[in-house]
Amino acid sequence: MKFVAKTLYGLEKVLERELQGLGAASVSAVNRAVLFEGDKELLYKSNYCLRTALSILMPVAEFRIKSKEDIYREGLRIKWDKYLSSENTFSVVTVVNSPLFSHSGYPGLILKDSVADFFRNKTGSRPSVNSDDPDLVVNLHISNNNVTVSLDSTVVPLYKRGYRKEQSEAPLNEVLAAGILLIAGWDGSEDFLDPMCGSGTLPIEAGLIASRIPPGKFRKFFGFMRWKDYNPDMYEKVRSDCDKSVRRPLVKISGSDISDKAIEQSKFNISEAGLSEFISLGISDIKDQRSSGKEVLFMNPPYGLRLQPEEINQLYNIIGTTLKHSFTGCRAWLISPNKEALKHVGLKPAEKHILFNGALECILLKYELYQGSLKPAVATQKAV
Repeated sequence: MKFVAKTLYGLEKVLERELQGLGAASVSAVNRAVLFEGDKELLYKSNYCLRTALSILMPVAEFRIKSKEDIYREGLRIKWDKYLSSENTFSVVTVVNSPLFSHSGYPGLILKDSVADFFRNKTGSRPSVNSDDPDLVVNLHISNNNVTVSLDSTVVPLYKRGYRKEQSEAPLNEVLAAGILLIAGWDGSEDFLDPMCGSGTLPIEAGLIASRIPPGKFRKFFGFMRWKDYNPDMYEKVRSDCDKSVRRPLVKISGSDISDKAIEQSKFNISEAGLSEFISLGISDIKDQRSSGKEVLFMNPPYGLRLQPEEINQLYNIIGTTLKHSFTGCRAWLISPNKEALKHVGLKPAEKHILFNGALECILLKYELYQGSLKPAVATQKAV
């Protein structure tokens, strides 16, 4: 079977490597997604284990259209009774970029009619449409004249791990946090520090990786569980096999923040993830932080959306100075959309990656912290 794993921009290659590690075949990265092939067991495993996927779609039809009637006609050809019965409910989610349609929702209405008529012609009754809590979510993607109809095996996006009950004003998406760690090559073999941890997403994702805990472990629902061909015994075997790799972290994972409220939020979320024993937290200003050895630092500092430019620039300057003088010999990764503030870090980045945190285009920078790595701020302008 063919599948599509959707992801965030910039994480395609990371997700590609994850899928290869799960044993997927014909793995190929495209824009914000990875195509792959496998069986039903791999579909379950992908939802349960992938750290950088947002959802897993299973295409059931691909065709070209010249008019709206083509959607209806091709929709009738799909064997909907393989996945749905007339007693079930369904919904259609549309993604449309085509000059054939002035309203993006209209093609979805056409496909709904074809699904209903497929069952009416075959059984005399039809499934109901339920947009709030459907048994089957159908994804209709139209790009110019090309149409793909898929089933959403995830429904609730995979970044909603289930452990984050408390969050700061600008929390990091869990998939993005895991992607940052995997881009950095962090595998739980080095000590970890997030000195501006907010509600704890980066330390928690680091803890999950270090513990080899599948990110789907906290979820009780995936879309495929309501499919007509769902095999609960197969899913339980997938869960059991994947959970066998869980271990105690072999490294120190730490987080801190200047806000006591943020630390309380972190503690709660870390507890929900079952990692309280393995992640240490403390209230501390970034400028007071000191290296305890050869840890890797990860930071998602304030972006300055609610601060004056001079305030945020000063903060980023403090970050750079602290990294330079207090963490010599370490590596640091910092993500931010604020290009002007990043210039004030005053460090020459060794790597640069473009990622998105929601709608914000962000820059992920890697710094190798060695004696003499601090540069005049103007020297880094072109680098970021």
